[in-house]
Amino acid sequence: MSSAGIRPRDLLPLALGAAALVLGTAMGWDARLVEAVVSPPPIARAGLVALAVLFALWALRRGIVRISEGRDPEAGGPAALIRGVRLVFLAVAGVAAAGGWLVGHPLPLILALVIAAVDVLETTFLLVILGTRRIVGRD
Repeated sequence: MSSAGIRPRDLLPLALGAAALVLGTAMGWDARLVEAVVSPPPIARAGLVALAVLFALWALRRGIVRISEGRDPEAGGPAALIRGVRLVFLAVAGVAAAGGWLVGHPLPLILALVIAAVDVLETTFLLVILGTRRIVGRD
């Protein structure tokens, strides 16, 4: 597997994205658990909103930097572009999660989970394909 340019650590985000989808689906079957996650005590909700917004701002900033680096083939190339897009979508997921905790409704949190998990799965596949193509192209 490593001869094709794919390292086990390259697949870690893929496993995490799949695990997030499975965990979110499993949690959705228990109404008490959903209520506990969506509507914790007000001080905890305020903290979760703040953390989600801070994460979104951080991810957006890093995503913009990565996309800028990706425009220069010497600095990052297509892999940096893909990682930058990943971070921008994770920022969107962070804003959705903040909205869910702010209003105390599960739908934005579900949306955040889907955005984040699908984005990580998709961009990981793209990065694996890109890594494989680079190695094959050198032969």
